[in-house]
Amino acid sequence: MAVLDIVRYPAPVLRATCDPVVLFDATLSQLAADMIETMYDAPGRGLAAPQVGLPMRIFVTDVAWRDGDPAPKVFVNPELVEASEETALREEGCLSIPDTPCRVRRPLRVRLRWQDLTGLGHEAAFDGLEATCVQHELDHLDGILCIDRHEEDTSE
Repeated sequence: MAVLDIVRYPAPVLRATCDPVVLFDATLSQLAADMIETMYDAPGRGLAAPQVGLPMRIFVTDVAWRDGDPAPKVFVNPELVEASEETALREEGCLSIPDTPCRVRRPLRVRLRWQDLTGLGHEAAFDGLEATCVQHELDHLDGILCIDRHEEDTSE
């Protein structure tokens, strides 16, 4: 495994709509392993392929590794299937935009469909911090950054 360089804003690849993954091979598995190592090294809770310079529809997450044992997840060609009407405003950070926290309103619960590294399809629901993380990373695959969704604090 290798730690990859993280692309910083305003690199054009961060604004690209990523291409679907069509080849499920050892190269893809190695990319996922390298992305996981890079995410942990950063340290982050998610990392999308455009953040390492590749306009591909793949991201990795692990929202709980800082509090326990690592349990990374790999999402290839993910799609949002369903989102709750109930939302929450949370502070998000981005490894490609360091030291720039954003307040982003997102659905509290989402359902995703994706493929694993062998091409097998999966579908599952996510809530709380994990829902926020998968939505943030999914945005990266469509060229959307948290700064695009930032809401100013108007609670004064």
